[in-house]
Amino acid sequence: MSTLFTFPGQGAQRAGMLHDLPHDTIVRDALDEACDTLGLDVLDLDSEAALRSTVATQLCLLVAGVAMARHLIAQAGLPDAVAGFSVGAYPAAVTASVLSYRDALMAVDSRARLMEAAYPTGFGMVAILGLEQAVLQALIAQVHTPQTPVYLANINAPTQLVIAGAEAALTRVSDLARQRGAHGTKTIAISVPSHCELLAEPAARLAQAMSAMNASAPRLRYYSASHGRELRDPRRIAHDLAHNMALPVQWHETTLLAGERGARLIVEMPPGNVLTKLAAVALPDALAVAAADTRADTIAALMTREAQRDR
Repeated sequence: MSTLFTFPGQGAQRAGMLHDLPHDTIVRDALDEACDTLGLDVLDLDSEAALRSTVATQLCLLVAGVAMARHLIAQAGLPDAVAGFSVGAYPAAVTASVLSYRDALMAVDSRARLMEAAYPTGFGMVAILGLEQAVLQALIAQVHTPQTPVYLANINAPTQLVIAGAEAALTRVSDLARQRGAHGTKTIAISVPSHCELLAEPAARLAQAMSAMNASAPRLRYYSASHGRELRDPRRIAHDLAHNMALPVQWHETTLLAGERGARLIVEMPPGNVLTKLAAVALPDALAVAAADTRADTIAALMTREAQRDR
């Protein structure tokens, strides 16, 4: 296995992300299909004002991921594997032919609305930099109560962790973390407490809504960041997609697994580059590039070279 496509999650969004996609027929078709499915112009969703909405953000990430993946595949062929961070699992599933693009659009629209409705205000996520997981878990235990819920949500790297919960609890854990030597804390542009049990009920409702959708066996290796492992059973993948909003993201473990399976070229779909930076640290012998920062024809040439190496 040589080429892995990664798909970023919420927090990577930026204004103009759909307008900045390559201007070709394949991308235009992906945009048009999204417009037809959702009954709106998706290009209206990537303004700075619109992206304050969880719904607009998650839909933009899905559309950007699918469109760029299709653009690169048309130039250089299929990657060997895919992995998606949070909502990024949906464009990963579309690229692996597990879900149709139409079904993914409907699922992500429902997902984002359920998340937004469950916690409209007073909750969020904060990155904690420079503390190990065991230390941070102890601080979370000091603060967490039913009135001040806070959870470990993302394990991006051994000392790059994310917590989710009520704003007051996030502030208290952040203060304690800095006292224990954290290099810094950063509020993430996510207004809901993702990847913890606070979203268990919305996840169950999404699973019910997705139960009528068809899921197919993946045509590529499909890595679940919720479990840090490869999934092959389409039913398990569909279950994972529905429930991943309520499950911690095991991104570091997922990246290491991809490296063990032979990933040499890791391409992050737009608009982010955080997954690229994490891959460069976790897999120093691999080449990690972000589509948002690299010409598409350059990426296609790298993919072609990797495919030739595998022959």
